[in-house]
Amino acid sequence: MSGPVDLAFDPWDPAFVADPYPAYAELRARGRVVRYEPTDQWLVPHHADVSALLRDRRLGRTYQHRFSHEEFGRSEPPAAHEPFRTLNDHGMLDLEPPDHTRIRRLVSKAFTPRTVERLKPYVRGLADELVGGLVRDGGGDLLTDVAEPLPVAVIAEMLGIPEADRGQLRPWSAAICGMYELNPAEDTAARAVRASVEFSEYLRELIAERRRRPGGDLISGLIAAHDEDDRLTEQEMISTAVLLLNAGHEATVNATVNGWWALFRNPAQLAALRADHSLIPTAIEELMRYDTPLQLFERWVLDDIEIDGTVIPRGAEIAMLFGSANHDPAVFPDPTRLDLARADNPHISFSAGIHYCIGAPLARLELAASMTALLNRAPTLTLAKDPARKPNFVIRGLEGLSVEVR
Repeated sequence: MSGPVDLAFDPWDPAFVADPYPAYAELRARGRVVRYEPTDQWLVPHHADVSALLRDRRLGRTYQHRFSHEEFGRSEPPAAHEPFRTLNDHGMLDLEPPDHTRIRRLVSKAFTPRTVERLKPYVRGLADELVGGLVRDGGGDLLTDVAEPLPVAVIAEMLGIPEADRGQLRPWSAAICGMYELNPAEDTAARAVRASVEFSEYLRELIAERRRRPGGDLISGLIAAHDEDDRLTEQEMISTAVLLLNAGHEATVNATVNGWWALFRNPAQLAALRADHSLIPTAIEELMRYDTPLQLFERWVLDDIEIDGTVIPRGAEIAMLFGSANHDPAVFPDPTRLDLARADNPHISFSAGIHYCIGAPLARLELAASMTALLNRAPTLTLAKDPARKPNFVIRGLEGLSVEVR
């Protein structure tokens, strides 16, 4: 069905961005798929459909493994965006088999349960140190003092990024991630292109250094694999490193601040968590469901598909609404209620299918480490002032989260 003019879904409306969940309820009531003209996409709001489509091989993150732009009915991307496109299009998130399979097989060696288990002391120690600083200062910005530095340091450590260089990573990442919003403005694209060039040049130099002096880090491991059966081009190594750095902290940062903002707005649930730390595992899953860090995930239609009698043709783009799926009452009873003890919680915040988040176990470890440290060391943590929400829709987060430790 087509989207009516009075559709409440409006990703550029600050009121919608502040709370998109009522609009999602309207979308689900409209049907299983809704045409949205402003972005030339088909919106899919129901959990069952999103979950199934994430596994449907008639959809793809790219179409260029099968079609040219012309064959697919799409225009060539602007030439000025080429540095961003090159960087983005060689990362495994935007590749399909066999290239996706080859790269993911190599990278997955760094995210095995054994590897994540080995990282526990480091992650927990760093979380404790960061929270300790927050406590000593009597509070601060939970975003910049804890939520950002923890996952950035962890993924940078895994990749072998020297500590002195890590301050550049977050600004580069933020600029590049601006391109994942709907219909990004030209100044957003210009910032992303500039960051893509700078980030790529930095990693090219780092890769050259690791070739001369390899270590035990992931970049050294990818270089070693370059000489074996599974080969990565230098561009694939650069794109993979950027993807891991961006994806390796972006969701964790936003899940942390979105989660604590939700806890402050639900004091009874926060009190229950403070009284019973065994709730932490289910609390993390519920907070990721309740206010989803990644609200939308796009796929190209490679072969015609039908959803509830509507044929979506090859060449179209589908926007799967993770935030809506995570609030679908067909799957989550009383979905607008925060329930940290919710046991049956098949949220799709980490996606599904071949593009399921490879770093999900590490993200859960980081979220548990920071939550545990905050509950233990800052049991009187309170909100200092209501936060401002970032204007972004797709990647949902806060500008900051000002807190006090009394």
